[in-house]
Amino acid sequence: MLLPYKQMCAERQVQAEVVIIESNDVADAISEELTKCGIDKLAIGASSRGAFTRKVKGGRLSSKISASAPSFCTVYAISKGRLSSVRMPTFGLAGTTIDDRSNSSADSRSFSSGTTCSLSEWTETDADSSASHAHSYCPLALQRDQALRALNRHLPTKSNTTEHSSTSTIESFGAHHSKSSSVDRGEEGTVSNLLDVQSGAMRTTSSNTSSRVEDQASPRSVRPSTEDSMMDSSSFSDNEVDLTFELDKLRIELRHVQGMYETAQHETSDASHELKELSLRRMEENQKLQEISSREHKARALVREMKQKRESAEKEAAVTRELAERESLARKEAEENAARSAEEKQRLEKVVSGSEHRYRIFEWVDILTATSSLSRDLRLGGGANGTVYKGNLHHTRVAVKVLHSNEGHRTKQFKQELEVLGRIRHPHLLLLLGACPDHGCLVYEYMENGSLDDRLQRKKGEPPLRWFDRFRIAWEVASALVSLHNSKPKPIVHRDLKPANILLDHNLVSKIGDVGLSTLLPATDASSSSLYKDTAPVGTFCYIDPEYQRTGILSPKSDVYALGMVILQLLTAKSPMGLAHAVETAMEDGCLADVLDSTAGRWPLEETQELTLVGLRCAEIRRRDRPDLQGQVLPMLERLRSFADDARNSLYQQASAVPPSHFICPILQEVMEEPCVAADGYTYDRRAIEIWLSMNDKSPLTNLPLPIKSLIPNHTLLSAIKEWKTRNQ
Repeated sequence: MLLPYKQMCAERQVQAEVVIIESNDVADAISEELTKCGIDKLAIGASSRGAFTRKVKGGRLSSKISASAPSFCTVYAISKGRLSSVRMPTFGLAGTTIDDRSNSSADSRSFSSGTTCSLSEWTETDADSSASHAHSYCPLALQRDQALRALNRHLPTKSNTTEHSSTSTIESFGAHHSKSSSVDRGEEGTVSNLLDVQSGAMRTTSSNTSSRVEDQASPRSVRPSTEDSMMDSSSFSDNEVDLTFELDKLRIELRHVQGMYETAQHETSDASHELKELSLRRMEENQKLQEISSREHKARALVREMKQKRESAEKEAAVTRELAERESLARKEAEENAARSAEEKQRLEKVVSGSEHRYRIFEWVDILTATSSLSRDLRLGGGANGTVYKGNLHHTRVAVKVLHSNEGHRTKQFKQELEVLGRIRHPHLLLLLGACPDHGCLVYEYMENGSLDDRLQRKKGEPPLRWFDRFRIAWEVASALVSLHNSKPKPIVHRDLKPANILLDHNLVSKIGDVGLSTLLPATDASSSSLYKDTAPVGTFCYIDPEYQRTGILSPKSDVYALGMVILQLLTAKSPMGLAHAVETAMEDGCLADVLDSTAGRWPLEETQELTLVGLRCAEIRRRDRPDLQGQVLPMLERLRSFADDARNSLYQQASAVPPSHFICPILQEVMEEPCVAADGYTYDRRAIEIWLSMNDKSPLTNLPLPIKSLIPNHTLLSAIKEWKTRNQ
């Protein structure tokens, strides 16, 4: 039912809201809502009276709502699309209701033509201007003229005095009423003046009536008869009643005009307020428009800037793309050249090696012949891995190691040692001459001075190692470990480094042997971060990495721990059990000389302390506290070795015992016993060059192929060497 009215309000841009109120009494509920919300206009529907209309007990509902509405509210009753009644706000006067049923037909038509409109037309007045409101009040003059004519029609004409007074009253009423036409100019006192005129006219009419009655009752009025007197009195009373009715009607209409005037004033003020709001809103919209325009200009400038940047970036990208293509072509050519070089290198290596194996294969018969059938007299030592025999194989002194091949893991160690020593060549790694895979035999070069452990303990009465030799041995062992850790394609960890596995030749040059327990790490570099999980830690007690024992994780720093223990033994020649703690305590107490091996000679205090600190740092319990072997330990040991070599040379020069450089074999780095000239023109010790030529076809110094393997004895150099040895004995 409310949808048509909501649509009508929406078309006229009027905000409409539906409110539902629940109460036992409709009139009281609406009155409370009007008071609470301050509503000063109320339009309600009024039922029309007809033959079939049932009367509501206690009166109509619209009348109840109009009566109970607050005094400041104007109530419009609408019936059949027309204004049925209006209850104006009292503003201090008793509220009255204009009802079209209480008026005569002629007056009601004139009233309706001036003030009554349909509901849709009435609601439009809320959006009209104040001028249209003022124009709607123009029927007030017509109502005034009708009231004057009614007064003239009903006033008696018999007495001149009465006519004069009535006429003056009407004229005064008309004069005062004409002043009320200033409603359009906003004069607020017009309506009240008009009400005063109406009350004065009524008083004048009453006085004239009473005087007329007195005149009629006096003895001078003898002409009229009794009937005429009765007719005159009845007509006068009827005229008085009609005049009173007309005055009441005019009073009601004036109150209605007053209400409409005040409504027009309120709406005019509302319209001016809305006009101000619209102007303010227009100013705000103009400001927003200006802001939008400035933003648009900024955005266009930014777009132009971004376009320029994009063009410059595209140019740079084109240049970069061209450079990248050139670089790609150059890199491709370099890769092709590198691939060709690698292929050429592999081809040359295959040509030089001449076989798949990098070691020589010996027959079991040759092994038995060289060791006199594994004679006990030729036994050099033994251990858990196997037994070592001294032998003479192809006129060369060798050391033959026979592994316990009846155990499966020993076979694994045999293959591991063949793989490690077969592909690595280093001056301080024990040289593998060949092998007999069928019987688990390994053939090494012979080391005359045995192991470092035997020499430190002097088990066979050998002379003690001098301190400068110990400095040099520490550097040689570290360099060999670096070579293992940097092996390609896989790093190698020795896992069993100890003085017993460090061998010395006749010039006390150290070489690491017994790499059967070595492990090839899966990483491709030798960094300390390379780890390998091994659930069965192996090695020798006191030399095994503590973290390796605890976690089973192996890394190159496991060999660093063993190197630290070897350095401490080189300094003290003591057992490794509790050695690190003893040396650290001596350093803290300032009595390091008390734990040093006194048989090594006069130790240089400052350099010895540096070497001791290196050994203690390498022997740290935690792996992360140990220094890097290649980056930190080896440079320091090399500096200490240079210091030791200088001290040794000065000592030999003082004793005239330093051999000339041409007396030293380039391979063995020692004084030659049987110098021979090879096909490359250089002189070598016969034993060393024969071993070299049995495994290689190129020169040790020039790295060029040797077309002839025959050797020529250098008798002149041999005589000089013998003379030098005789002079220095």
